[in-house]
Amino acid sequence: MTLLDELHWRGLYADCTDLAALTKRLTAGPTTLYCGFDPTADSLHVGNLVPLLALRRFQLFGHHPIALAGGATGMVGDPSGKSSERNLQTPDQVSHNIACIKQQLSQFLEFDAAKTKNNNPARLVDNASWTAPVSFLEFLRDVGKYFSVNQMIAKDSVRSRLESEGGISYTEFSYMLLQAFDFCHLRQSANCEIQVGATDQWGNITAGTDLIRKKLGVPAWGLTFPLLTKSDGTKYGKSASGAVWLDPARTTPYRFYQFFVQAEDVDVVKLLKVLTFLSQEQITALEAEMKTNPGARVAQKALAREVTTLVHGKSACDDALRASEIMFGGGLDGVSEAVFRDVVGEIPTKDLERAKLDGPGTPLLDLLVHAGLAPSRGQARKDIEGGGSYVNNIRAAESARAVTTADLLFGQYVLLRKGKRTYAVLSVVPG
Repeated sequence: MTLLDELHWRGLYADCTDLAALTKRLTAGPTTLYCGFDPTADSLHVGNLVPLLALRRFQLFGHHPIALAGGATGMVGDPSGKSSERNLQTPDQVSHNIACIKQQLSQFLEFDAAKTKNNNPARLVDNASWTAPVSFLEFLRDVGKYFSVNQMIAKDSVRSRLESEGGISYTEFSYMLLQAFDFCHLRQSANCEIQVGATDQWGNITAGTDLIRKKLGVPAWGLTFPLLTKSDGTKYGKSASGAVWLDPARTTPYRFYQFFVQAEDVDVVKLLKVLTFLSQEQITALEAEMKTNPGARVAQKALAREVTTLVHGKSACDDALRASEIMFGGGLDGVSEAVFRDVVGEIPTKDLERAKLDGPGTPLLDLLVHAGLAPSRGQARKDIEGGGSYVNNIRAAESARAVTTADLLFGQYVLLRKGKRTYAVLSVVPG
């Protein structure tokens, strides 16, 4: 299977400026390609994985990937896919975000030539390094003269904003020229022949291929991937609490894992193809198993395991799996405090004065009511006698049970459960 065959099978092909010519070029031997990532935040998110992993796929096929961190373009803001003007970031914000994003970009590509099969290490660049030294007049003369305003306003990213109530500022209108300048610079300095990105980048990418053709007279190609969307057309990568980030400080590995475990059946095969490096045979087998036994969610678990390991590493994925087991009633023996804290962060927590657990402790009946797991002591008693109440995932045997300091996990927590999946945590405080 060729690289383009692989992209087609995985659903990673949307459009190309000249597919026949690019196919011929890829057959001729290794080439260099790039994808840009603007520092709109101090972390990449799940949607960024599509082009980032695509760079890795090219590298595995022997090509030379460049990941571009947009230190210059991030100061302006890309209008593509946005209905209103972005808030401009300060230079300090951009510098901080760039430092964070560079670290994340380096996780997914191989930069050590000795560790690549084809001596094709990846490169990481910052477009501020070649854009910042150029004066405004130089930019107008060397780049602006190659673009007509008619051509620029015909781009979807600009036209949609022109037709909106807020319009588009000259700052964002000029963004495509900056991105075109990036491609042209990399074509000259690094022999970079391909720019890749999501479909919302088509206008910016073709601006670059046009500039290269007019100014340099050499070939260059643009290749786009579909945006990562759910079956209903909405963007994939947002949870109830917002974007799903790659930074574990923003989205914990446990929450990250759970996000993918909860993928809908109709979306999971597409996600396996786009976001993992599992083979066609492996994904086909998972699809067949999902159809045979959808309740087991084998495909979702494989997806969550692969993507979490890819982003956070095997150890963090193992911890996320362990935390997931706790939420399904698994035992707490050997669980680390860090893993348990991930669980605590996902379920309702109530404070409890430590003194109430001293000596004989407090009746479990009272704590179930305090935690909101029962409306009254009478209902709490019925739940316990019916075998449906748990302390630290161990079934409470009798309604007279008391909870004491001996029940504390890590000297601070008591995990209460009603039924199979209704949890609450008591967190002790001084008093």
